[in-house]
Amino acid sequence: MFEPVIAPSASLLGLLQRGRGDGQLHALAADRAEAIAALEECVTRDPRADWQVESRSLYYARLYMELEAPLDGIEDHLHSAEDLVSDDESRTGLVLSVLGHLAAYGRRDALLMLREYAATGANWAWALDELALRDDDRGLLLLGTAVLDHFAPGPEGDAELREFIRNAYEPRPWRLWAAYHPRVAAASEQSPFDLWQRQLNRGGVTPGWSTTDVLAWADQGRLGDLGADAFLSRPEPVRADEDGPGPDAVDRRAAAAARCLTAVVRPEDRPLLLEAARDGLPGARRAALRYLVDQHDPAALELIEAAAADVDDRIVRAALELLGRMRGPEVLVQARRWADPASGGADSALGETAVRLLADAGEPADAPLVVAGLRRWISVRGVSGTGLGSLVDGAGRLAAADAVPVLRHIYGEAASSELRGRAARALAVTDVHFPEGPAVECLWDCEESTRELAARHVATTGDARVLERLRRLAADPAEEAEVHAAVRGRLTAAREFGR
Repeated sequence: MFEPVIAPSASLLGLLQRGRGDGQLHALAADRAEAIAALEECVTRDPRADWQVESRSLYYARLYMELEAPLDGIEDHLHSAEDLVSDDESRTGLVLSVLGHLAAYGRRDALLMLREYAATGANWAWALDELALRDDDRGLLLLGTAVLDHFAPGPEGDAELREFIRNAYEPRPWRLWAAYHPRVAAASEQSPFDLWQRQLNRGGVTPGWSTTDVLAWADQGRLGDLGADAFLSRPEPVRADEDGPGPDAVDRRAAAAARCLTAVVRPEDRPLLLEAARDGLPGARRAALRYLVDQHDPAALELIEAAAADVDDRIVRAALELLGRMRGPEVLVQARRWADPASGGADSALGETAVRLLADAGEPADAPLVVAGLRRWISVRGVSGTGLGSLVDGAGRLAAADAVPVLRHIYGEAASSELRGRAARALAVTDVHFPEGPAVECLWDCEESTRELAARHVATTGDARVLERLRRLAADPAEEAEVHAAVRGRLTAAREFGR
């Protein structure tokens, strides 16, 4: 996945890339050709860093409808030469989702484009999912032969077909085709048996049953290298599909070892675990630390602090992750000490994690530390980073009014619509001007949850656009049920207020 290049937030392109409500409003007021060019740029070069947590397709589809924009740019993108050599979903996924919404709005050209791409395109499976939700039975039946041609004849192609049917997002097309294509009918009947057989033959991996054995297992070879007799020097052969020795596999093995420890540790094993948590090999050290944290051992905080200062990045990362999971009064006391700028360590990795812990689980009196951490994050990293969302949520949870200026900055500048939505939720409980300010824009936001938030909080008097937008959302069949419920509740309240 390429790293998207995001334009400045004050530009039309930047607003549309972010999915902000002001993007739609500015596009409708701008020169139509300029607005369509910016819209096509967003759709054909997906601006999202993570499509799994950010929505854009309905937002862009609505703008296509408002602008009565042609689909030439989308068609050129789908049928470019790159589609012949790349089946990367990130290149065409957003385009196909936008076409799906347009087809639902009645755009016949979008429906025909989806049918054509499902028959010939590299990312045909995504197009088929869109059609499965929007096309009629006749259209899907006519597509059956072309889709089956994607699976080569023979045992290997049949196995791929069975796998695809079993994992299909929407099974409707396959049920239709099974009545007309014997190959689909046979694959549909075989798929449940394949799944049952794979579950039945799944092998287990277990270490020896003592604390010493489990700690040793946490550092030995591949996850698949160790069977029940590994500690008798008879390792099982490594299978090609097992986890390799990469960082993720080591982390998973350490986590598995920590779970095993809960079954085998005896009270007299505590000194062994403390020693492993202080000075053990990387896998054993992480497993022992995790076990001691999960058991609320009184030495856990001291061990976490020591591990966070280790020279091994793997140990540091594991220690900080474990600290983020800890809860309890004694943990909060230590977190306040680590997060306090007066201690001199607030800008360390341990201090930053402690601030996020206070954001997640702290008390109202911790709000100044969270706000200070939020400001420090923005000054160093800007509006980015995986830990920023926790600080934003914490400012809202603790009702930290002092955070309003920085939350407004995050709302306006965040490239991630998911992060902007979190900032909007925090502003809703900290900013007294949210109902007549950001909430109005949020009614046009790309995120369903942000539109719902706006519908529940927006002031329905003072801005003529609000009631009209609420009525349009209420009448839009593509809108989510939660937004419909919030919008209709506000419209009912507004009517009763006006009587």
